[in-house]
Amino acid sequence: MGTWLASSRVSPLILRSISRNPRSVCSQAELPKKPVPESDSPPQNLKSSSDSPDETSPEPHFPEIATSGCKDSVLTQADVISSLLSRKNDPDSALQYFKWAERRRGLVRSIDWICILLHILAKDPGTRRHAQNLLNQLASGDSGPTPSIVVDHLVQCPESFGLDPDPLVFDYLLNSYVRAGRLDCAIDCFNSVVGRGIFPSLPFVNLVLRELVNSGLIREAHDVYDKMVANGVEGDSVTVKILMRGCLKEGRDSEAIEFFMKAKEKGTELDAVAYSLSIQAVCKKPDAKLACELLSEMKNKGWVPSEGTFTTVIGSCMKLGTMAEALRLKDEMVSCGRSVNVVVFTSLINGYCKLGQYDSALDLFYRMGESGVAPNMVTYSILIDWSCKNGNMNKACELYGQMKKKGIRPSVFTFNSLLQGLLKKCSLEEVNKLFDEAVEDDIADVSTYNCLLSFFCSEGKVDEAQHLWGKMLSKGITPTIVSYNNVILGYCRVGNLDKACSVLSQLQDSGIKPGVITYTILINGYFKKGDPESAFNMFDQMLIENIPPSDYTYNCLITGMCKASQTSEAQVRLRKFAEENGFAPSALTYNTIIDGFVKEGDINSALAVYGEMCEGGLYPNVVTYSTLIKGLCKSNNFDFALKMWHDVKSKGLHLDVTLYSTLIDGFCKKVDMESAWQFFSELLEVGLSPNTVVYNSMISGFRNLDNLEAALKLYKRMQAEGVPCDLRTYTTLVDAFLKAGELVSGIDLYTEMLAKGFVPDIVTYGVLVNGLCKKGQIDNAQKKLEEMDRKGITPNVLIYNTLIAGHFREGNIQEAFRLHNEMLDRGLVPDDTTYDMLVSGKVKGQRSTSTPGASTAVKM
Repeated sequence: MGTWLASSRVSPLILRSISRNPRSVCSQAELPKKPVPESDSPPQNLKSSSDSPDETSPEPHFPEIATSGCKDSVLTQADVISSLLSRKNDPDSALQYFKWAERRRGLVRSIDWICILLHILAKDPGTRRHAQNLLNQLASGDSGPTPSIVVDHLVQCPESFGLDPDPLVFDYLLNSYVRAGRLDCAIDCFNSVVGRGIFPSLPFVNLVLRELVNSGLIREAHDVYDKMVANGVEGDSVTVKILMRGCLKEGRDSEAIEFFMKAKEKGTELDAVAYSLSIQAVCKKPDAKLACELLSEMKNKGWVPSEGTFTTVIGSCMKLGTMAEALRLKDEMVSCGRSVNVVVFTSLINGYCKLGQYDSALDLFYRMGESGVAPNMVTYSILIDWSCKNGNMNKACELYGQMKKKGIRPSVFTFNSLLQGLLKKCSLEEVNKLFDEAVEDDIADVSTYNCLLSFFCSEGKVDEAQHLWGKMLSKGITPTIVSYNNVILGYCRVGNLDKACSVLSQLQDSGIKPGVITYTILINGYFKKGDPESAFNMFDQMLIENIPPSDYTYNCLITGMCKASQTSEAQVRLRKFAEENGFAPSALTYNTIIDGFVKEGDINSALAVYGEMCEGGLYPNVVTYSTLIKGLCKSNNFDFALKMWHDVKSKGLHLDVTLYSTLIDGFCKKVDMESAWQFFSELLEVGLSPNTVVYNSMISGFRNLDNLEAALKLYKRMQAEGVPCDLRTYTTLVDAFLKAGELVSGIDLYTEMLAKGFVPDIVTYGVLVNGLCKKGQIDNAQKKLEEMDRKGITPNVLIYNTLIAGHFREGNIQEAFRLHNEMLDRGLVPDDTTYDMLVSGKVKGQRSTSTPGASTAVKM
């Protein structure tokens, strides 16, 4: 007895199974529902229906069987094929015969006569659904023939039996495999059909493509599409949309755009959905200009873009900072009848914030509430973050409170933004309150603790940091490498390198490997403590641990050596790092060495490094030239300094205030105020504003010329322009007044300085003691010495010499020698001036120490 599996070359095991239960192939078990396609789906008449005839209908009569003389005789495959072929023009009769034969005669299906029946049934719209039902059963079974075998028979049977083939059968077969969820079989079927020179109808190919994309089989979908194109089938709008979705799913936005553009060029009728998908792809690039063009095309075609499409384009504009276009689209969105949603409002608020228009962002936030759109967690997070960045902590706290009141749980990002903002204001009371609240609400995570650790350690508050560390551990939060680095940095800041190394050991014991940042912090800490040897030991340990140094590490080593007045050694180390470790020094590295030589007074070596820098292909920047010009001025080589200045201008480098300040200060110290004033004027002409350093240099220069009037004019100009005065400004002006003999004005200015919160340093006290002594106010000068003691400021030799000279002038020999003894007790070494006064009893410029200077006492 024949079976369709027999002709399919299946395994003997499956064949024996079917022989024991021949009707199993005809089982009418419920099959999976057919996928619901879009407008490109197969005809609706392919819905599943039962093959079983109505049990009450009369038994059909088939003459060729009746004449056989035996009602129960078994039909042969040849009988069935012959009977079906005789009914090839009567699909309904062929169907009835098939049902009768299979039910009454124990017929086992054969792939050949099933293929013949399928071609016959597909010809009549009334019987096509039965053809589809047969194919559904075939596709849903696991033991049926492979798709390629089924296709072979569907092609060969019509040729062998002189039957007109119907291409719909291949479409229905594809549909059945998709319906059964057997996408591998659907692909095999598609390839077999195409390989036979038959191309399925486009709606059915689109069905395969859609299911492949929906199942994440994007590459397989592209393979099917490539075969479509190879066979001259470009697809339609549905094909384009399916492939675009597949590309977007994989993040291949450019390919999605390419599919759309090619279809558009070929005149494919694209709908609003295709345009929306293309806009989505374009916005991911992002290309706001093209997105807006496509949006305009949509409207020109009479389509109203969806709320989501508008939202996507506005978001793209915001990413590119085109705020004006985003606002225009928002207005257009409203005019099209689309509601402005929370995403659009939030994007625009974020855009205003990024542009620095914080007030506009707040205004839009209020209008958002007025329009009935409720802000979400992202909206609040953005505004709170930018409120903190703008220093508006009252508004940040207000928004945070609103957020919690509305039941919106703050994210850890929002909380950390608020925490960092409060830390910048040093509002520790508010910080502690907020932190405890976050811990209670289970919002705080390790990043929150790291924020606080960073603050405490950067401020040198290591005890508070240690307490917080214990609290973090008690809450079951595991410290990260960032946590350990913060604490190590804290101990380095206070100079406790032993404790810092202890934390390093704890870090290693915890199983976390120290990183380059950890070791660089310790290296920098040892240099700041004045221990270069330990710094290099730490560097060697870092190498032993196979941790490659970063450029920052190398620069820290070079900078540390230069600050320790080991610039020559730093230069040797630099060459070694470059040759052995592959370190590529930057302009910053060379600038550090140049600055080191300048500070050591070795301008020739500094110039040599400059030459080496240029030969190495690095371009000197303004810092390089500022440092060199400063060194040249310091070495009194003003001609070379001016030549280098002109080189800077000829190279078109940006001339900043620092560069001008360097030359101005050099000429002021040379007491060449004419040249200094020329550069000061040029600074103004090029549109730069003098800063405190520039004004201080100019005021000092005129003070050195005893030109109090010019110094005061600059001081008043400085105040009028809102340039802040510092301690040096006040000290220089007080000195100018005292040198001019205007003691009262000088003391008034000193009092003003104290009222503004400036704390006198040793230079200020030296100016006061010198001025008072010259006016013969030795008692008031002595009080300044006592004031320095109270403030913990140790007087220098110059101040003692001034007081000793003053007492000699007043004839207070005993007090002069007492001050000398006090100097020795403080560990100060008297200089030649001290001994000249003590031995000769005279002060330079004075005939005798017994001549007191007349003066008028001024209350200090």
